[in-house]
Amino acid sequence: MQWLGVDVGGTFTDLVLYDREAGSIRIEKVPSTPDNPSVGILAGIERMKIGLAGVAKLAHGTTVATNTILERKGAKTAVITTRGFRDVLEVGRGNRIVLYNIKATRPPPLVPRSRVYEATERTLFDGSVRTAIDRQELEAIAARLAALGIDAVAICFLHSYANGGNEKAARDIVAGSLPAAVLSISSEVLPEYREYERFACTMLNAYVAPRMGRYLESLRDGLARRGYGRTVDIMTSNGGTWPISRIVTSPVNSVLSGPAAGVIGALFVGKAAGYPNLITYDMGGTSTDACLVKEGAFAMSTDGRIGAYPLRLQQIEINSIGAGAGSIAWLDAGRVISVGPQSAGAVPGPACYGRGGSEATVTDANVVLGRIGTERPLGGEIRLDAGVARDAIERIGARVGIDAQRMAEGILKLVVAKMTASIKEISIMRGHDPRDFALFAYGGAGPLHAALVADELGCPRVIVPPMPGNFSAFGLLVADVRHDYARTRVVPTAELPVEELHAILAGMREEGRRRLEAEGFAPDAMHFEARLDMRYVGQAFELSVPVAERPNSMAEVDAAFLDTYRKRYSYAVPGPAEIVTFRLTAYGRVAKPEMPKARSGGTLQAARTGERPVAFEGRFAPTPIYDRTALPVAAAVDGPAIVEEPGSSTIVPPGFHASVDGFGNLVLVRR
Repeated sequence: MQWLGVDVGGTFTDLVLYDREAGSIRIEKVPSTPDNPSVGILAGIERMKIGLAGVAKLAHGTTVATNTILERKGAKTAVITTRGFRDVLEVGRGNRIVLYNIKATRPPPLVPRSRVYEATERTLFDGSVRTAIDRQELEAIAARLAALGIDAVAICFLHSYANGGNEKAARDIVAGSLPAAVLSISSEVLPEYREYERFACTMLNAYVAPRMGRYLESLRDGLARRGYGRTVDIMTSNGGTWPISRIVTSPVNSVLSGPAAGVIGALFVGKAAGYPNLITYDMGGTSTDACLVKEGAFAMSTDGRIGAYPLRLQQIEINSIGAGAGSIAWLDAGRVISVGPQSAGAVPGPACYGRGGSEATVTDANVVLGRIGTERPLGGEIRLDAGVARDAIERIGARVGIDAQRMAEGILKLVVAKMTASIKEISIMRGHDPRDFALFAYGGAGPLHAALVADELGCPRVIVPPMPGNFSAFGLLVADVRHDYARTRVVPTAELPVEELHAILAGMREEGRRRLEAEGFAPDAMHFEARLDMRYVGQAFELSVPVAERPNSMAEVDAAFLDTYRKRYSYAVPGPAEIVTFRLTAYGRVAKPEMPKARSGGTLQAARTGERPVAFEGRFAPTPIYDRTALPVAAAVDGPAIVEEPGSSTIVPPGFHASVDGFGNLVLVRR
């Protein structure tokens, strides 16, 4: 029985194949195909010679929804909303997009105001319907949408989180005139209060759904032609997976698909190897994603953003920045060097790829400094050209009067500073000391820069897991199925009987149980967790508070709120609190692959494959190169050194040493 994990990134598509009987893992990395990601996936499957008829599980992390929004390539979308609320998406929260620039303008909306239609209806905050929908009015709106050739419609009515009846009725009417269009209603996409966030999320869901649907259909057909007849599990932003049939109707939940998979994999490896406190550091070709794991758990958030819009879905709290191996170095108007967020991407890629790229990137800087070798082709087909990389670095260096080596070192210092700053946002700025955490580095470029980032942060050690270049694809194979349920009701804890709290949570639990049962999970494979979004009475925003499914009393709930508040802000005082949203998460536990065993035989000398000049601290010196797959357990590599493996390389700078632990992790610490 085989399991296949496929993660599509901005530059490369990573595949991990796990053979359960043999206990073996194979990996592959192929260039991504942005126009149709399924082409790259199928090319990787062909290269690995995988017989899909023997694959029992296929999990997929995708960036299609993310890129559709960021590139503004979604469907021709319309919005139908309550009369008087046409400008909710236009006005938003009224915040400046650039804090200190009063002239900054918002980007044009994904759905122009001319395609936002008002309907006469009104549901009150308590769920009672004051005004039912007007069927003739909705039919007239639907006819206009049909005449415009609308592909997707978002239906967003006021207070539909309390009662979605008017939205569902409107959907049924509009479907009669637009049978081929995707229809999203806010009471199903995000049944929570705060109309701007709910409307925006529903609009984004409608906007990406047609393209996501076409992509998933293309992928499913391509897999079926090669013998795969089972469902495809899609990674969602909350760290769980959904079957493809559900993600088609709610694709906005896959926006943080790839980064979430890496965090789940890090949690799995960290627990096994005894590292409960981690800062995950995933540096790919386009971006860097960081997440803080404390005591074996990561934080969840509903305050995400994608482009100019809020994304108020349950998601792992990941901080993403535009700093990757393909990030372009450039000069601003004041001739100051910057790196990113612009990226060379997969096409044409960094200059050293020899595919037409001419601008200097982080990868080119590493090639110039000797930190990336040019002997082994990337993705099995991209041979790096050191001469072209040097030319690109020299061109930008000449504009500021410095040579190629100093320019390359400057580019790497800038990108390390950007990544360090992003990690400080989720650690120091949240009251966590990075010295209490290990830096868990993966992604194709993560191990290249991990020791430098850890040195800046003060992290005592760096953990580089096996197959770091394909690690997010591995994370897909250990992710459980996860469904989140929410009920908004603003009520002070002093006014809510504990029995009523039990009933609300039990209702959501039953809904989750039925869904997991329909997906084939036995009762002993189901797990449920309850949380409450709470705040002090009078506050505007809330914290997510873990609670028991059946608390003994509301005093226990208040105590849990104070404890959560104190952990987040270091101080809390007793005071009246209120619940805003009731949440329940239903997990379907899946079997997990076993990590490959660390090599027990061999010697350090046998693992050494040669040496090459590498620049550290301003000068080139002969530096030993090691093959990670040949390093035995407990082997100690003193820096400077480079440890190479398929898909990634780990830099061991001067002053560090690296060793292999019993779980196959490469552990770097300062000497």
